[in-house]
Amino acid sequence: MLSLAAAPLLQAQSRPAAEVAGPIETSPSDRFMLQNGEVVLVRGKRPTPLTKNVLLSNGTKINYKNGIVELPGGKITTLKDGDYVRPNGDIVFGSPASAAQARGDNSVPATAEFSTYTDPRPAPGNAAAMEARLNEMNDKIGLMAQKIGLLNQKISLLSSGSKTADTSALDSQIQAIDAKLK
Repeated sequence: MLSLAAAPLLQAQSRPAAEVAGPIETSPSDRFMLQNGEVVLVRGKRPTPLTKNVLLSNGTKINYKNGIVELPGGKITTLKDGDYVRPNGDIVFGSPASAAQARGDNSVPATAEFSTYTDPRPAPGNAAAMEARLNEMNDKIGLMAQKIGLLNQKISLLSSGSKTADTSALDSQIQAIDAKLK
């Protein structure tokens, strides 16, 4: 058993390892983006070709030649044109199809596009109106966090294996939050 486990290790040691870039100085607005099949570092609007694989501070690895990204937990995904990785390791998908494919969902058409959200309300006219809008948004964020907590409780209850799990109380609380969010 030991020899079988050691074989891949010995084989890996005999191959030259792909070079990994040393620390790369980045700002939060920088991104590692797939363009024309290769990963580039985009600072502002200026893309810079990479010559080495990238290892981010959180352990995310990016192959500069083909856009394969290995996350610290071992999950692997491949970037599509328009997708990018932030310096903190977050992946931003350029299309719904790309995001779906990363989840293993091939039901989304390749031509699907994200909907653009525009707040139909006019911009706040003064500081007090801006403060009121921000408070309203913070309240909604708080309600969404409560809803997520309730949904997680419901998932835990349903996945506990109990065939008689009663989620009616949670469902009522979720409906009440939905009403407040409208």
